[in-house]
Amino acid sequence: QVQLVESGGGLVQAGGFLRLSCAASGRTFSYSGMGWFRQAPGKERKFVAAINWSGGSTYYADSVKGRFTISRDNAKNTLYLQMNSLKPEDTAVYYCAAGSVRTTVLSYAYWGQGTQVTVSS
Repeated sequence: QVQLVESGGGLVQAGGFLRLSCAASGRTFSYSGMGWFRQAPGKERKFVAAINWSGGSTYYADSVKGRFTISRDNAKNTLYLQMNSLKPEDTAVYYCAAGSVRTTVLSYAYWGQGTQVTVSS
């Protein structure tokens, strides 16, 4: 069993940055692929980024490639998403998820409650 709690969301101007964190509990964290997804109002939840258990492989949606960086610290049981050069279209609730490195929602067994990111123009 893995429990996930996101933090770090907020309101930022376009061009700014935020760093999201996802604190995980459970012994399986170090052996799990992890991912970030986001969901804008009225839209489906979409893949943002994923990382394998060791941190050696990362994957990104085309819309965030070059601006966002996913990382993890297994000693702290924490997943991160560094978001730079934010755009208004990045506004969404951001969720961390555990159990896969795939891009589909159904591939992940565990989810956090989400953290709101709002980018003003």
